[in-house]
Amino acid sequence: MKTISPRIFLALGLTFTLTATALPAMADVVIVVNPKNPVANMTPEQVAQYFLGKSTTFTPVDQPENSAIRAEFYKKVADKEPSQVKAIWSKLVFTGKGTLPKEYGSSAEVKKAVASDMNAIGYIEKSSVDATVKVIAN
Repeated sequence: MKTISPRIFLALGLTFTLTATALPAMADVVIVVNPKNPVANMTPEQVAQYFLGKSTTFTPVDQPENSAIRAEFYKKVADKEPSQVKAIWSKLVFTGKGTLPKEYGSSAEVKKAVASDMNAIGYIEKSSVDATVKVIAN
């Protein structure tokens, strides 16, 4: 029976540790609205309209700019990187055609904002969902 030298064993362990810590945490992101909102579901394309300033029917509520959930959300619904979204909003704000979505510091804060505004739409981790918000898209 062959044995693994301690150096190889250490290198494998270090490689595994570095790989595991380098991967971003991927959470299930869900789109939420106020429970009293009559909308039952939306497609990713519909959701993207509000978060990219193409429609003002809903008030988008955003997560922190450099958060992993924000990057995952925009990739999922609009197939855009955070820098692309920022460029779109910069143009809208500069031309006076839009106002940046209000930004909150966490899913708990987004959930609270959506729960208190009938027209708000936000995104949070699926694990944060409770009766104060209604999931309209996964």
